[in-house]
Amino acid sequence: MAVVEHYPALSRPEAPLVSVCIAHYKGPELIAACLDSVLAQDCAFDVEIIVHDDASPDDSVAFLRKRYPQVELLVSEENAGFCVANNRMVARARGKYLLLLNNDAALFTDALTTLATAAAQQDPPGVLTLPQYDWESGELVDRGCLLDPFYNPVPNLDPERRDVAMVIGACLWIERELWERLGGFPEWFESIGEDLYLCCAVRLGGGPVEVTCESGYRHRQGHSFGGNRVIGSKVSSSYRRRRLSERNKTHVLFIMTPSLLMWPILATHILLLLVEGFLLSLTRTDSRVFREIYANALTSLWHNKKMLKDSRNFTQGMNSTTTSQYFQAFTFAPRKMAMLWQYGWPSLEK
Repeated sequence: MAVVEHYPALSRPEAPLVSVCIAHYKGPELIAACLDSVLAQDCAFDVEIIVHDDASPDDSVAFLRKRYPQVELLVSEENAGFCVANNRMVARARGKYLLLLNNDAALFTDALTTLATAAAQQDPPGVLTLPQYDWESGELVDRGCLLDPFYNPVPNLDPERRDVAMVIGACLWIERELWERLGGFPEWFESIGEDLYLCCAVRLGGGPVEVTCESGYRHRQGHSFGGNRVIGSKVSSSYRRRRLSERNKTHVLFIMTPSLLMWPILATHILLLLVEGFLLSLTRTDSRVFREIYANALTSLWHNKKMLKDSRNFTQGMNSTTTSQYFQAFTFAPRKMAMLWQYGWPSLEK
């Protein structure tokens, strides 16, 4: 097990309402803007800040200890990934609520007050997020996301719609007790899709997943993990990001889809993945695309079948919603077809 050094905050609030948890990996300038936005919050309650440094190869740790002594810092000896980092921070959190915040995101000054007000109105408790704006252009990126039948996120831009299927982990608010009941992020996800898993589990259990109408946050999309952004007229991604994304979405589809509907949806999904992988490999004249991304997504179902069955039994055992209610935040137009029509095949960085 990796060694984790703990540097307590210089001063800690006695009873924080919110624990802001920030997973960090290299780039002091990134997290400085993030932390400054949290410290500038206009709110009438106590907030604690916990940062997990994931073995940054730069001077991030020294920078954080010197400039932000009011932050509780966990320093991992090895790079553990986003899921492990957040699970470690939540294990030390004392707030009633958690805000998982990316190190490349920055909150509007009224963000925590807006989220706390909305959370007090949720019954039962669920997940919340804020409208997301692009860091550079300031344009609205999404108000949470809907999902297509194959669990691809579809940005919600409707200012009147508050209920969504999922929110991205760059800014995810959840009650700590609910997080613990669901078991947090499955660590085998590594990174990518853990937010999808958590939001689907909440909705399956009858809880809301919502976006606020007010406030917001700025986000350097794709900066912390590479890819997932439009550059020029192309969607840019990477082999690792696509490998994890396709694998983890396939796993979530199997685990979360209620009733026997899971089987025809999964079968269709597998067929479409095979076709997509073949065509993209052919277009790029690179068999590595099919082997590392698409074949991996399918073979992982078999190799992890016991773990996936156990996870499905656990989540479906908490199911307190109807199938139609679960699918209310889904849209039935395949997201990948729309992206292909608009941007063509994605570019893949090594």
